[in-house]
Amino acid sequence: MPAKALAETTCGSLLRELQKIWDEIGESDSERDRMLVELERECLDVYRRKVDCASKNKADLHQALAEAEVEASNLVSALGERAQFSWTDKVKGTLKQQMSAIKPVLDDLRMKKEERVKESVNIQIHILQIQGEIAGSNYHRNSVATQLEERDLTLKKLGELKLNLGELQREKNVRVQQVNSYVKLIHELTSMMSMDFTKLLTEVHPSLTDSSDGQSKSISNETLAALVGLVRSLTQEKKERLQKIQDLGSTLMELWNLMNTPLDEQSHFYHVTIMISTSIEEVSGQGCLASDIIEKAEAEVKRLNILKASKMKELVLKKQDELEEIYSGVHMDLDSDEARKKLLNLIDSGTEELSELLSDMDGEIGKAKEQALSRKDILDKFEKFKFAYEEECWLDDFERDQNRYSAGRGAHKNLKRAEKARMLVSKISSLFESLNAKIKSWEEERGTLFMFGKRPLLEILEEHVALRQERQEAKRKYREQKKLQEQMATEQEVLYGSKRSMIGKKPLAPSASANSCGGTPTNRRVMTPGASKVTSFGKERKDSSRGSPVIPVNYVALPKDSSLLSP
Repeated sequence: MPAKALAETTCGSLLRELQKIWDEIGESDSERDRMLVELERECLDVYRRKVDCASKNKADLHQALAEAEVEASNLVSALGERAQFSWTDKVKGTLKQQMSAIKPVLDDLRMKKEERVKESVNIQIHILQIQGEIAGSNYHRNSVATQLEERDLTLKKLGELKLNLGELQREKNVRVQQVNSYVKLIHELTSMMSMDFTKLLTEVHPSLTDSSDGQSKSISNETLAALVGLVRSLTQEKKERLQKIQDLGSTLMELWNLMNTPLDEQSHFYHVTIMISTSIEEVSGQGCLASDIIEKAEAEVKRLNILKASKMKELVLKKQDELEEIYSGVHMDLDSDEARKKLLNLIDSGTEELSELLSDMDGEIGKAKEQALSRKDILDKFEKFKFAYEEECWLDDFERDQNRYSAGRGAHKNLKRAEKARMLVSKISSLFESLNAKIKSWEEERGTLFMFGKRPLLEILEEHVALRQERQEAKRKYREQKKLQEQMATEQEVLYGSKRSMIGKKPLAPSASANSCGGTPTNRRVMTPGASKVTSFGKERKDSSRGSPVIPVNYVALPKDSSLLSP
């Protein structure tokens, strides 16, 4: 039944029931009219209140609908999704129908807003967190949420935030890698130099060593700058320490060489000397550049320097011995006594540093070796020439021996030697010419005489030429005299017969033959097997013909003047 009909039926029945009650009571008509008017007025009041309530409800619905539309519009605008939520032209009907239509849309928009706000807040928090890490400052989470309530929540804005966050994350990763590489490099440097790694990093930033509270390592500009400065400082310290160790190692090697230090003592500082030629990039190893290593090496250098001062005189004299040996080996004249006297005076006076004196002597030794090298070829040829000259003298003596072809002991050796001697004698002239030319070339090139001992070698050779010519002349006269004696003996044999032949007599050497090697008759002597004879260079050499026949009486020794060929 409709509400209106129901109301009429109910009101009519009630009015009839009221009439009955009035009848029973006996109410007057005027009283009844008054009560009916009052009843109508009360009814009107009730209706008016209901109408007012309905009107207010309608106004509230209009207000709520308007607010929902405004909120939805704002959310759609903020979210940038107007195309998806264009409901105002499509929704028709009563206010409640319109509210029912907009409510799920509004709820959806509110949910999207919350999701966008939450996502944006999280992104912005990360952005501010990374920015704070880069700047070295803290961020405030509450302020981020407050700022994002009134900000753009579109997907475009969200994408910009994500893009910004990605760039910041990449920058953070780069900075983290830089920090880690600097920390690693600092650890290597401090390990080489035995320095406190933790203390140095804590001075830069505590987070680089203490991660107990979950705090990440600082990547701020200030921290990176401090790390770069620390790396530069440690690298410079590494270079200085390596240079110091290399200098100490070179000094140790020099001192060891000067004082002939045993290898077992040198091995204690092998880790120092091995780094002499090491480049800065090749240096590695824990504690290889530690300060205590440098201190020990410095102490050893100091100790060796003190020891060197006491041994320097001995070292200087050893250098002088080496110099004299070089000069003696190439027959160069050196006043050893005077040189040693000067050296000792310099050492005792203290006017010259001993290290500089040793350096000067090393220079002199180098020059002496260079000069000896330049003389070597000439001296080798001179030795060959001397040997050929001596063999020539021996050959002359051998050829005068009447019994050289006898079958005595060692005769075959003498014959072989004589054969070789004849070959050498045939080369004496060419050896002399070659040697003479080389000596003159050497003297012209250096502008000084080629001395052999205290005499010029050319002068010695010229005297030899004269002596050799005299010897050749004596040999020629000896041969002529021998030929004459043989002729006279033949004539006497023809005149007087064989009985008066001079069998067994040895021909007397003419007086000129006594000078066959440049000597005089007073120098003659009989040589027994194995005896020593004076050679043309004033040296004694054992006769190789031990056990050979006795050399005849007419043997002539070389004159004493032939010693000019010796230094």
